[in-house]
Amino acid sequence: MINLLPPEIQQDYRYARRNSSLLRIVSMFGIGLVGIVVISAAGVWYLNQAASTYTKQAAATQTSLDVQKQTETEAKVKEMSNSLKLAVQVLSKEVLFSKLLKQLGASTPSNATLSNLSISELQGGVDITANTADYNAATQLQVNLADANNKIFDKADIVSITCTSPVNGSRYPCTVVIRALFAKNNPYLFISNSKAGA
Repeated sequence: MINLLPPEIQQDYRYARRNSSLLRIVSMFGIGLVGIVVISAAGVWYLNQAASTYTKQAAATQTSLDVQKQTETEAKVKEMSNSLKLAVQVLSKEVLFSKLLKQLGASTPSNATLSNLSISELQGGVDITANTADYNAATQLQVNLADANNKIFDKADIVSITCTSPVNGSRYPCTVVIRALFAKNNPYLFISNSKAGA
């Protein structure tokens, strides 16, 4: 097709077409920019809402834990764990208590009675508490427990002796605490028995 329009008009048409293309491009950029601004604003609003929700949930959870006395529960769990550890340690020492008590009874003088046997810290020994008629009976008990012929303890030391005036005709006004260390070849431990059998 032959264009018979004067060159000035043809040039005006070309510029008009270019202007309309540029206007479309600029309007698309404008729309895109508006879209980006809207999306960014929506994202910021959503993040603020989510942060607010999580803050409320955290506060509610903390309140719930406070109500449930978390600290007291943790303390009880720790106490139970410590008791379990002590029980495991006692079992790991594998003391034959029935035979040990029988031998302790045989080593106790007639004017003394055993009142307590405790394992406070497992270092291979026990704390023995006894009621005695006097100081002599207390020291005799310590000598008997330290005697190597009993095969119970390597050594036995007196921790304390306390005597009070007899109340209601009590036969045993004195209390002695003795800390004793198990002998290495003690026949009242499973460990030494298994070693001896081996």
